Amino acid sequence: MAEKLLKFVSLGRAMPDKRAASDRKQDFGEIYADFAARAAQSQASRCSQCGVPFCQVHCPLNNNIPDWLKLTAEGRLEEAYEVSAATNTFPEICGRICPQDRLCEGNCVIEQSGHGTVTIGAIERHVTDTAFEMGWVKPVKPKRELAQSIGIIGAGPAGLAAGEALRRQGYQVTIYDRYDRVGGLMIYGIPNFKLEKQIVARREKLLRDGGIKFELNFEVGRDASLDDLRQRHDAILIATGVYKARDLGGPGSGAKGIVPALQYLVAANRHGLGDQVEEFTSGALNAKGKNVVVIGGGDTAMDCVRTAIRQGAKSVKCLYRRDRTNMPGSQRETLNAEEEGVEFIWQSAPAAFLDDDNGHVRAVRAERIHLGMPDATGRQSPRVIEGSAFDLDAELVVKALGFEPEDLPQRLKAPALSITKANTVRVNWRNLSTTIPGVFAAGDIVRGASLVVWAIRDGRDAAATIDTYLQENARKAAAE
Repeated sequence: MAEKLLKFVSLGRAMPDKRAASDRKQDFGEIYADFAARAAQSQASRCSQCGVPFCQVHCPLNNNIPDWLKLTAEGRLEEAYEVSAATNTFPEICGRICPQDRLCEGNCVIEQSGHGTVTIGAIERHVTDTAFEMGWVKPVKPKRELAQSIGIIGAGPAGLAAGEALRRQGYQVTIYDRYDRVGGLMIYGIPNFKLEKQIVARREKLLRDGGIKFELNFEVGRDASLDDLRQRHDAILIATGVYKARDLGGPGSGAKGIVPALQYLVAANRHGLGDQVEEFTSGALNAKGKNVVVIGGGDTAMDCVRTAIRQGAKSVKCLYRRDRTNMPGSQRETLNAEEEGVEFIWQSAPAAFLDDDNGHVRAVRAERIHLGMPDATGRQSPRVIEGSAFDLDAELVVKALGFEPEDLPQRLKAPALSITKANTVRVNWRNLSTTIPGVFAAGDIVRGASLVVWAIRDGRDAAATIDTYLQENARKAAAE
C-alpha cells in the first residue's frame, strides 16, 4: 500500500480505490503511523551520545534526553517513554510547545557542528503520543494513602505538576481554579494549532482518575480567603501564574479595537472550544477581513499573529522595537509566521494610535528605532529616530507586551503574604516557602512570566519541599 501511495503521489494523480472510506482511512492512518515511527527512529539515531549532553544541561527539567533517544532509535518506545516521563510530568505538552530551538535542540552538538539538530521535540511528541495510544500511560496509583491534604491554587502547569507529584506520594490533593477548565494558559492562552486542547483534557482525565480533585470556577478571595483554605488543608501551594497584561499608553491608546493579547487569545480559544463568545461573534475580537497590527516580539506575539492569519485577516503586521536577533520569542515561531504571511516591522515602536469618527482605531503611527549601546542587561538600548514616523493601517491592534503578577495579597485577602518589588510572591528559594507558615508558591507567580517547562520544574520542586514539610510536621506530632 505504501509503495502504491508513493507512486501515485509522485505522478500527481489520485489513487484509485473503491473500498469503503473507513478502510482507506485506516490504511492512510497506518501508513502515517509507520512513517512517523520511522522518522522518529531515524532522527533519534542521529544522536551522537556525546560526552557532555548539552541538550540535557539546557533542559530546565534536566530530562535524560540522550538515553530516551537511544531507546527510540532501537525501537524500544515503551522504555523511552518511561525514561522521559521520569523527569517530565507532561512530555506530550512539552514536545509540542517548548521552544526547543532555545533549549535542547539549540544546544545539540550536531546542530553546533553545522549538520542540523536532532529533532528532539518531535521525537518526544511521537514517543508520548504512542505511549497514550498503546495504553502505557496510567493514572497515578499511590502505594499508600496519607491523611494530610494539600490545596493548590491554580490549575496551570505548575499546579498540575505539583499535584501529580504529591498525589503520587499518597497525599489528598485539591486544585482550585477560577476558570471553568483545567490547564490555565495551556487551555486558554496557547492556540490550538500549537497545543490541541484534547491533549490537555486527556491529561486532566488522568489526574482525576488518579484521585486529584478539582474545584473549578472557584476564586480564592471571592469564594474563600487564603486563610479559609489553610484551615481546610495541611499545606497550600500558590501557583496562580501571571495574567495581568502590561499596558501601552500614548495618544489614542484608549481607542476601540486596541486589545490585550490574552483577551484576544482567550476569545479565539473559547470559540474553538465551542463556547459562545459574544465579542468574537460580533467581530470585536475576530481578525477576519481586518488589517491587524500586533505589538511585541515574544512567544505571545507569535501566537497572536498566527491566530490572526488563521482567522482570515486581510493583513498581519508585527511591530517590534528591536531587531530579529534581539527578539525574545522563538526564532522558529518567527520563521513560521513569516512563511504564513506575517510581515515583521523591525526596529519600530508605536508612538500614537489614530481613530475614526466612531472612536475606533484605524491606524498605528510608529517611529523607527535605533539600537544604541547595551544596557545593564546586555541588550541594546532602543532610541527613537526623530522624524521617522509612519502609519500602518489597523482595524485591530493587539498588545502583546508580556504579563505581570496581580496584587495577590489583595486578591487572596492575605495581607501577610509578602511580595517583591516586581509583585511576585516572595519565597525562601531553598524550599519555596512564603512568609505565611504552611504556604508555598511556585511557577510564574514566583519566577515572573516564563515558559511552561519552567513551571513544571517549579511545581515538582515545590511538591518535594511540601512533602518534606509535612513529613517533619508528622514526626513532630508523633513525638509529642
